[in-house]
Amino acid sequence: MIISLVGYMGSGKSTTGKDVAKALGFEFIDLDEFIEQKYQATISDIFEKEGELGFRKKEREALKEVLTTTNIVLSLGGGTPVYYDNMDEIVKNSISIFMRVQLPQLVKRLENKKENRPLIAHLSNEEMTEFIAKHLFERNQFYEKAKYTINISNQSTLEILDEIMNHLKKEKI
Repeated sequence: MIISLVGYMGSGKSTTGKDVAKALGFEFIDLDEFIEQKYQATISDIFEKEGELGFRKKEREALKEVLTTTNIVLSLGGGTPVYYDNMDEIVKNSISIFMRVQLPQLVKRLENKKENRPLIAHLSNEEMTEFIAKHLFERNQFYEKAKYTINISNQSTLEILDEIMNHLKKEKI
């Protein structure tokens, strides 16, 4: 069984994924970390050397590999569902959960973490808000293909975990 968490960067996929994995006794895999280990390079370095398209090809290969494993909770990069037929593969091969966060909360979460995010590192806070709004508009159609959606803007970590576990009970996990 694979549980995949999708959503925009800064939506809490990695933090929540670790909590869900611990609760289930599953392994936690962050796709970005998996890519960095597999290719022995940081995401930023891959972006810099190969561009976004080069990164997305590597991401696709890594996703295919990870989707063949079992008993994992998978945190996906914010752009992963958007490229190729990745979201269709995610939906077909896992229980997918969209971690929805409203724009103001996303901006607040990302303002102080920009340097680790290649797509927004160079943007001012005002530019970042505009950039994220545009991205959400483009990406939500992919994220919304997930089997479940959790609106996490005003929920505590424990409330988010409880909601996910309730969905997973329906799946008999």
